[in-house]
Amino acid sequence: MPLLEIENLTVSFQTAGGQFTAVDSVSLHIKPGEIVSIVGESGSGKSVAMLALMGLLPWTATVTADKLSFNNQDLKTIAKPDLRKIIGSKMAMIFQEPMTSLNPCFTVGFQIMESLKIHLGLNRAQRKKRAIELLELVGIPEPEKRLSAFPHQLSGGMNQRVMIALAISCNPQLLIADEPTTALDVTIQAQILDLLLKLQKEKGMSLILITHDMGVVAETAERVAVQYAGQQVEKQKVKGLFSNPHHPYTQALLNSLPERSKSKILPSIAGVVPGQFDKPKGCLFSPRCEYATDKCRTVPPVPAGDEQGRALCHYPIENGKPTNYPEEVNS
Repeated sequence: MPLLEIENLTVSFQTAGGQFTAVDSVSLHIKPGEIVSIVGESGSGKSVAMLALMGLLPWTATVTADKLSFNNQDLKTIAKPDLRKIIGSKMAMIFQEPMTSLNPCFTVGFQIMESLKIHLGLNRAQRKKRAIELLELVGIPEPEKRLSAFPHQLSGGMNQRVMIALAISCNPQLLIADEPTTALDVTIQAQILDLLLKLQKEKGMSLILITHDMGVVAETAERVAVQYAGQQVEKQKVKGLFSNPHHPYTQALLNSLPERSKSKILPSIAGVVPGQFDKPKGCLFSPRCEYATDKCRTVPPVPAGDEQGRALCHYPIENGKPTNYPEEVNS
């Protein structure tokens, strides 16, 4: 039985220019102990979908879903006090920017111990002992001294480790890592990823890794969901995605990797992600797709394929070429 079930999650915001859909019919199932990656450009709705899952969006957001279930609990109907017991405890999130996620007015020790007090009810001595253990676990030297440090007194890498310690403090069943290596140098990025994978394995957590780095996806995930302009355009196992992508957007992302480049100039995807006022009638990727036809520009696609590989495309790619492609286009 899946630990997490999301079916047709849609998130929209009311703006001065009308309703803006940031996440459009996204579905995701996560098994216990599984690592799944959500990948896509900035603005594809990756973070918004997970914030909606955790109930962390502002009141201006309208969230709907056919199913939103965690550990067999319906998150759509659950009472707010019960949801608060889950968020931060059984389901935790490592936010993208530690310097804006950690409170600058409190020490890192206070912030970790506050979570332990609320969710586990530990006394002061127990909280301090557990906080030191957590800082030591994430590789922070002299953890007892660091308890009294404020976020501005620590480096970016240290603050990211504090965020991880805070997220795993109550031994969550599901950990959501929202681009945990953003703004860190390459050496620290590798250390943080290694740490996350080590903790995931030791504690048997399910891990959702949000990223736009395909290299990170290849090294860490078991399954991948690719998002574009709020839509989930492809779902596949990692090996299948890298060897045989089914959506033109996924294919274009992989072709832009330096190790796949056949020339000195890296290929890029022309154009930009459509905004609120310039979304095409048909496939949202059609203005940037080399295979787009009149049908693509006027008729929204429906998901094609099965659980082994599913793509939101009229002409899913198979072995590098679109299938069921019109003969007049080929000619």
